[in-house]
Amino acid sequence: MSGSLLDTSAVIGCPHGGRAAPATTPTGGLRIAGAAVVTATAAYAVTGCPHIVDGVPSPCVSVRWTPDGSGITVDGAPVLLATSAAQCLSAALVPQGPPVVQAAQRKVTVR
Repeated sequence: MSGSLLDTSAVIGCPHGGRAAPATTPTGGLRIAGAAVVTATAAYAVTGCPHIVDGVPSPCVSVRWTPDGSGITVDGAPVLLATSAAQCLSAALVPQGPPVVQAAQRKVTVR
């Protein structure tokens, strides 16, 4: 697996235009240019998703990440890469598509 390391400065959105960000700021761990590296333990929240299904609002509210298995960990948890598998979920935990990583840390690449 290879890809750019995700940190808290990464610009991530849901497939419908909402904004995804860590629900809480990671503490400790590794920082790159002051931004904390995000691990698989991070909970991501989505705000501003306008998704509607059959006339009923069904916004994305969270993102569930699956670590790549790169073997690289921070504080014992696998790091997330821009290429890590993920799914945006509604409040009812219905999958609504993968998040879109628009910008990620380019200074550190995992190979």
